[in-house]
Amino acid sequence: MKAVLDQLKDGIRKFQTEVYPERAEAYRVAATTQQKPHTLLITCADSRIDPEAITSSVPGEMFVTRNVGNMVPAYGEMLGGVSAVIEYAVEALGVQHAVVCGHSDCGAMKGLLGSASDLERMPTVKSWLRNAAAALMVTQGLAGENASPKTLLHSLTEQNVLLQLNHLRTHPSIAGGLAKGTLTVSGWVYDIEHGEVKIYDDVTNKFLPVSTRI
Repeated sequence: MKAVLDQLKDGIRKFQTEVYPERAEAYRVAATTQQKPHTLLITCADSRIDPEAITSSVPGEMFVTRNVGNMVPAYGEMLGGVSAVIEYAVEALGVQHAVVCGHSDCGAMKGLLGSASDLERMPTVKSWLRNAAAALMVTQGLAGENASPKTLLHSLTEQNVLLQLNHLRTHPSIAGGLAKGTLTVSGWVYDIEHGEVKIYDDVTNKFLPVSTRI
């Protein structure tokens, strides 16, 4: 256990001696200026995801919330941390865009498919995953009889992002922003292995790589 803490301490020292000095002015501005992020990013708690690196963002540009499976409970269902973050981001910070970002090899999606560790030992996680129950039903309905586990996982990941986007739109602050035209939303899937981000396109009804989008 001590070895892990020592590793974290080494990382802090490196930040203080190498990273911070090169960006000291940016951090000074961030510390003395009220935050004004342009984007709310809702993504998975998976430790392999680095939102700032993926989007080449700097401190102050994104307001990020993370949870198991990048879930957004429909408004009124589970009022709590996620709902509070959404409301604060829109009403207090005035974000202009909100993203729901899923990712490849997601443990939450594997759990829904029954291919992850035993959820009976994690009743809280099992309950939380009910927020994606409809996505699982859609995936199973669309899947062919011979669909591979890999195909099912990929499809469920995409369907879950779309479902959570629908849940997001039920939040009053989001609905109001969309109606006024002060806010837009999008759904992403991040491929960890290949460093690729696909964004859902309403016209083609597909998740398209950023490189191919107009």
